Amino acid sequence: MKELEERIRRDGIVEDGDVLKVDSFLNHQMDVELFRAMGREWARLFAGERINKILTIEASGIGIACVAALEFGVPVVFAKKSRTRNITGDVYHVQVPSFTHGGVSDVIVSKRFLLPTDRLLLIDDFLANGAALEGLTDLAEQAGATVVGAGIAVEKAFQPGGERVRAKGVRVESLARIKSMASGQIEFC
Repeated sequence: MKELEERIRRDGIVEDGDVLKVDSFLNHQMDVELFRAMGREWARLFAGERINKILTIEASGIGIACVAALEFGVPVVFAKKSRTRNITGDVYHVQVPSFTHGGVSDVIVSKRFLLPTDRLLLIDDFLANGAALEGLTDLAEQAGATVVGAGIAVEKAFQPGGERVRAKGVRVESLARIKSMASGQIEFC
């Protein structure tokens, strides 16, 4: 998606360790008009798939998922990275390592919100090593739900996650695929 690529070129900051900071428009301060354009693009790409729910993981995927859900006319379920007092009853559970945070999170979704009849679109801000997407896929499998595909804002195609997730049969539609960030220069696929 050219609009997203241009924004990354203009406002993205490459840091050591293959970190791309897009916090001025994607995952801290949010450009909701850009999110709307992203949601429209995913709605076009996944047209006819009968998606009835979007599943994401807290925290950075929530804003993008909510705006995308408006385009699909469906609710959003977000997997929580810790159990809180307001989650009662049975949950689906998976452990997910985090590239950004370093460490492992216990990720949960109440069984009330993921059903075997669900046709899910997974949405997230980044795809690097694929752990978050694999965790969401695992939660969907536990529920017996169908994963129609995944909508990713930014994929670091030079890291193994996209290839690994696609090899498992998940359709991944990334709106910006980065080939390289060598010497601080962003090169798109």
